[in-house]
Amino acid sequence: MEKSRLSIQKRRHAETLFLILASLFITSLVTSNLIFQKFFNWNPFGWFNFELSVGIIAYPVTFLITDIISEIFGKKRAQMVVVAGIFASFFALLIIIVSAEAPATDWSPISSPEFKKVFGFTYIAVAASLAAYLFAQFLDVRIFHFWKKLTRGKHLWIRNNFSTFTSQIVDTATVLLLLCSFGVIEWTYFGILFLNGYLFKFLFALFDTPIIYLMVYLIRKYFNHHDATEHLLDDFN
Repeated sequence: MEKSRLSIQKRRHAETLFLILASLFITSLVTSNLIFQKFFNWNPFGWFNFELSVGIIAYPVTFLITDIISEIFGKKRAQMVVVAGIFASFFALLIIIVSAEAPATDWSPISSPEFKKVFGFTYIAVAASLAAYLFAQFLDVRIFHFWKKLTRGKHLWIRNNFSTFTSQIVDTATVLLLLCSFGVIEWTYFGILFLNGYLFKFLFALFDTPIIYLMVYLIRKYFNHHDATEHLLDDFN
């Protein structure tokens, strides 16, 4: 059966959508690495107090976006975004290194010691994040498509949740192991931060299920592309 073809206008719109999703993904990833040193308390239910890095606010969004890209554009496009995120993180790290070495003026609102205090652990954070990122994101994409193939494109909630639940264990454990090994965080905090971090990501994964259903529905409706076994721009993959 011949695959449905997009018009030139809708092909452009599909490419724009892909670019927007990729941009949001990269922004969330880089931002989470830059702000991770601040920790906060959050008690939304009144019975469990989360102690979390503010970096975790942006990071789970990356898994939501890769799942949307995987569902709409396919595995190859999702992996392209993951690789782009790696280069973006390295480039951000390079800028921070150069900025830290540039001497501050006497009238600078932020002195060199203050700047280095804020971004001093960014090198380790980016390295730890990238290690976790490589394991978790590639694992997320592969598990997502494993379940998609197994269910023949049905039951989006299964591949969305199962891929995220598994990859987030790897992500959370890898980041904390590296940060504790390099002395950024004391080992005594490993257990509570792992529990807090994974539980937060677990709850986020449950919360984002209706979001991904809505996004996929609206995108497929706009492009009149309802076959879950085919992807937009397949001829470009």
